[in-house]
Amino acid sequence: MMKSDHPTVLVEAVLFLENEPVDTAVIARITGLNRREVLDAVEKLRQLYARDDHGLEIIELGGGYAFSVKPQLWDTLKPHYGKRNEGKLSRAALETLSIVAYSQPVTRQEIESIRGVSADGMIKLLLSRSLIKEVGKKDAPGKPVQYGTTKDFLKTFRLASIADLPKMDELDKEKFEGGE
Repeated sequence: MMKSDHPTVLVEAVLFLENEPVDTAVIARITGLNRREVLDAVEKLRQLYARDDHGLEIIELGGGYAFSVKPQLWDTLKPHYGKRNEGKLSRAALETLSIVAYSQPVTRQEIESIRGVSADGMIKLLLSRSLIKEVGKKDAPGKPVQYGTTKDFLKTFRLASIADLPKMDELDKEKFEGGE
């Protein structure tokens, strides 16, 4: 990839173009910068956007960084932009959400077993969007948290209840349960 004399400019452009939080390893891969340069650029951007003459800020969410509207502006902007932001979920977020919807109540470990990758970032993202919530603790060693969908999930996907989710055929069930 092309390196710039201005790492902060490259990192800013990546954060602007991504719909989901981006971790330092991904930013480094896209920009050709090393981890230290990425972290320094993120810190410079945080300081820049923290000023009162900016409506955005750089936040850390789900192990990555993203642009976000400053909280004090959100009440004014949410009626117009809230629904638009709720609709932008990555494929990974949608996969995680579908696992929760079809398997609830489900633990982080159970989600990771089905997806085959860490689910921490996607769970944090879905919690922050109020699409899932903690619904209890599993009666197992360590009492892991169980997740389920919310009323906002039903509203977002225009479902009256979880029973209205599309049915899976046998092939889908095998893939979903990790039986490929």
